[in-house]
Amino acid sequence: MKRAVFSFVLGFLLMSIQGQPVQDKSTFKIVGYYSLRGAMRADVKTFPFGELTHVNLYFLNPDTLGNFKSDLDSLIPFIRAAHEKHVEVIPSIGGGGQHAYYHKLLNDSNRAKLVKDLLQIVMKYDFDGIDVDLEGSDIDENYENLAVDLAGVFKPKKKLVTAAIAVFYKDALSDKALAQYDFVNLMSYDHTGPWMPSKPGPHSTYEQAVEDLDYFRTVRKIPKDRIVLGVGFYGYRFGPTPDSPAGSMNFGDIVHQFPGAEKVDQLDLPGGAILYYNGIPTIKRKTILAKAQASGIMIWQISGDATGDKSLLRTIYDTAYTE
Repeated sequence: MKRAVFSFVLGFLLMSIQGQPVQDKSTFKIVGYYSLRGAMRADVKTFPFGELTHVNLYFLNPDTLGNFKSDLDSLIPFIRAAHEKHVEVIPSIGGGGQHAYYHKLLNDSNRAKLVKDLLQIVMKYDFDGIDVDLEGSDIDENYENLAVDLAGVFKPKKKLVTAAIAVFYKDALSDKALAQYDFVNLMSYDHTGPWMPSKPGPHSTYEQAVEDLDYFRTVRKIPKDRIVLGVGFYGYRFGPTPDSPAGSMNFGDIVHQFPGAEKVDQLDLPGGAILYYNGIPTIKRKTILAKAQASGIMIWQISGDATGDKSLLRTIYDTAYTE
């Protein structure tokens, strides 16, 4: 017994000295959205599985008739490599923008087939669940029924059912629907963007993250262990005038073009435009917030990251597990 205790203490000290995580990864989720097509051709030897707990692949959508025609066999090496690193892989349906055909697929006549087809795909390729990222007008009167049906079929198979949600369409998300999910990814970004050139400014502040979490935690009663705070690895450019075309830029491109940009949240660009994003200090603060008020961090999307000591994913990982 004494020898076992000594070995445990020694191992703990060695991990601390070497700067390795001393917190169990199962206690804090790091969920990264990543392109399904990108995963088909990803180099699994260099993909950052070691800094993630879940990878959500976007997007697995049927055609307008409800048929899934994509050949997913080339995803098998990615899924196997993830599982070897104890990372779960979940395909996501929907996505930003309108997918009018989902209104038909979610009605009582077609929903059972959709759920059955999704389960068949998940089981065939050894995915770990399904993620529902229906947004805006795609959330209709049958959204709750979809959540209930997915939970009823997937959970007995020990598969996760998760969702991406946002405060923008909170009134369309019923308490019953939210209760079906193992956890929800709170998209606390896009409070403005290129589609709102008359509302320039930051789209994903720390204060907005606090407010979004407070609403879903306090008003909607989602417990800490079932909510994950979402952050964006990109920025939006506005100006110099209200009628100037706005634009977007991945964080990796931002820090590549503008040395030192990783230390701040906005840049004054040549010509008078302003670029708003989250730098390392704010991502660190949000991770600390998520440790206190949520059960993890979600990232849209990990291919927008920088490399080396400017990586936001590395900042999240280090803050979550070594601090």
